[in-house]
Amino acid sequence: MPNGIVIIDKPQGWTSMDVCAKLRGILHEKRVGHAGTLDPMATGVLPVFVGQATKAVSFAEGGQKVYEAVLQLGLVTDTQDTSGNILETHPVTATREAVQAALAQFLGPIEQIPPMYSAVKIGGQKLYELARKGKEIERKPRSITIHELELLEGEGTEFTLRVRCSKGTYVRTLCHDLGRALGCGGCMSALRRRRAGSFG
Repeated sequence: MPNGIVIIDKPQGWTSMDVCAKLRGILHEKRVGHAGTLDPMATGVLPVFVGQATKAVSFAEGGQKVYEAVLQLGLVTDTQDTSGNILETHPVTATREAVQAALAQFLGPIEQIPPMYSAVKIGGQKLYELARKGKEIERKPRSITIHELELLEGEGTEFTLRVRCSKGTYVRTLCHDLGRALGCGGCMSALRRRRAGSFG
């Protein structure tokens, strides 16, 4: 009977639950769970707990995460990433220096409103189920912490960021909020998780 932790480099297009389902079939073990959901368009570190190890999932989920994300300026979508429907387009006049300066206001403890396309439950319903029906409801801000936020490279409309953050952070929403702070709108066009807690 298999027991342990498998670190998966999740490919694009797979949900975190797709990975768990695949491992259930390979390992012939029903008890399989992951620590920290990755969106289908995201890639990178996904710790998967098998057998007796699933008892530790709740402890592992609370660790800090490290991501590399691509911020696409000038574009606002309903999912806050480039997989969604385009709601607005804007000319981009923000310089690299302006992007760098805007990062400072998102460092430390901040309030973040979860996106409609998320698995957060309100009134027993997942937000993404409501969003797919064309509904949008009021969401309460949640307290998160951005421990590090670094501009790695970029110019024009695309900038690569390194983010070290607490559990519950939506990097898509961070990109959306950065675009709004810069006055041109923005969304996330790529995401790779480099570390999840002590796994990476």
